[in-house]
Order: sequence, then structure tokens, then C-alpha cells
Amino acid sequence: MAHAWPSQRASLLLGLPSRRELNQLPTGAAGGIVPGMELGFRGEVADFYHRYRHGYPGPVLDALAGAFGLTDQDVVVDLGCGTGQLTLPMAARVRAVVGVDPEPDMLQRARQAARERVSRNVTWMIGTDTDIPALRRLLGDNSVAAVTIGQALHWMSHEDLFRATVPLVRPGGGVAVVTNGTPLWLQDSDWSRALRDYLEHWLDTKLTFACGTDEQSQRRYQEDLASAGFEVLATAVDYVAELDLDQLVGGVYSALPVTRLPAPDQRPAFAEQIRKAVAPHEHFSEHMHVVVLAGRIR
Repeated sequence: MAHAWPSQRASLLLGLPSRRELNQLPTGAAGGIVPGMELGFRGEVADFYHRYRHGYPGPVLDALAGAFGLTDQDVVVDLGCGTGQLTLPMAARVRAVVGVDPEPDMLQRARQAARERVSRNVTWMIGTDTDIPALRRLLGDNSVAAVTIGQALHWMSHEDLFRATVPLVRPGGGVAVVTNGTPLWLQDSDWSRALRDYLEHWLDTKLTFACGTDEQSQRRYQEDLASAGFEVLATAVDYVAELDLDQLVGGVYSALPVTRLPAPDQRPAFAEQIRKAVAPHEHFSEHMHVVVLAGRIR
């Protein structure tokens, strides 16, 4: 996930918040979309997101398939789908996937990716976590094998969402919360700390928001899944991604609101500033800790 939803979150985009909003959810965020507010993942940011955000390795899909007993007859809803990082590989394993996201530009890029992969069993819908009851009315009770949320739950009212999915999913199905690694600037490495120092100076704020990847958030998600009536299965997948400077800078661009994205003629200078900040490192090992919390209907 996906990604940040609307409201003032247009400035927070996936862990790189504005100065004012860094370490807390904005007022009114818990109810999903706030009408009349702009989105941040539009225009070029959607392209950066698709190009530079990590996808999900095969073992993550295996864990989801195993937790819910997914077959080629199942339907899955991918909530906060972004540009399809989880939606499209999931589509190769089930009958159909509904990708839901509030940002039209993200969905447009996702549709392009689906065409490139010749994925014909995906439907794309503009919507948010608060639209689960409408999907239930559209698809019917017990009609969905799983609702997946990839790196987006921290912008949703997750307790309401968990309860709303119960009548939608079939027996043995459920909800999967997938967190796709700690933000680039919060990792335990010299280059990450140097990147964080530079970004904090550039943004004039501290960067501490972990986008739901921290242990406290993970415990809260597990407890609230259990409270909603799910049996919780936790799986972790670890790997190392090797990045070059272009990928490092692109990862930063993918998390900026479009209003903070450097102009094209300013980007070489911005990249050079990051290069100097993280020197002498030229290649960067990003330790990815992907967690799958599968809440299964008992």
C-alpha cells in the first residue's frame, strides 16, 4: 500500500510527513477519506512509487495462500492497492482480485502494469477502508477469500475495518495485514542514519514515524484482529535488497507529496546532496523484514 490516504495525509505520504504532522495521525484521519482534501500520490509520485517501491517476494504470497487456503476459484480484495505491488502477483493465484485505492493516478499506473503483465482478472476501484460495507453489498456475504492490506493499514481505522470484513469473507478466509519493511531512513545502518539526518535538516523536523512496522503497532494489530474474532497467524519473510544511489533517491521521491517533489531541473542537485550525505557509501544494503499478520475466520 500501499499508502497514505487523503485529508492532511497528503503531506505525510508513507512515513515522510510534513513538519507539522510527523508523529501523529491527523485530526479526522480515522474515518477514511475526508471530502474536499487533495491526495498526494498523484502525477509523477505515482510513477516513482511504481518504479522504486519494493514488491512482495514469493514466500509472502505463499504465506497468504496457505493462511486462507486460496485457490483459483477465490476472489481477493486488495485494499490500498497503490500501483499493484501486491494485487498483481496475487491475481496470478486466484480467480479475481479487486484493487481498491483512493488515488486515480495510482490506479491508472496499476492498470498499465496489469496490461504489461497481461493480467486480465483484476478490477480497479476508487475507494477506501470505509467502502468495505459497500463492497459487501455488491459482492455478497461470504464472497471474498481475503482482504489484503499491504503497507497501508496505518492510515485506516483498522478496528472498524476488521469488524466490517467479518461478514464479507468466506469460512477459512480473513484479513491480511502486510508490512513491507522499515522506511529507508529509519533502518539500523550508517547510511540510513546519514540519510535521516539529511532529510530531517531538509524537512526541518524529526523522522520517527515507522508506518506500522514497529513492534507496538504490530502488537496492536494482532490484538485488534483477535478482538474482532480472527485467529491470528504471524509470518515473517526477511531478505536483503541491494540499492544504488538512483534507487535510494527514487525511494525518497516515492514518499514525498507531489507538492514537495523537487522540480526536474532541481533533482540532480538534490541527488548530489543525498550522495554527499551518505558518502562514502555508494551501494546500500536494505534489510527487509516483511511481516504478514493473517487474521483467519475461526
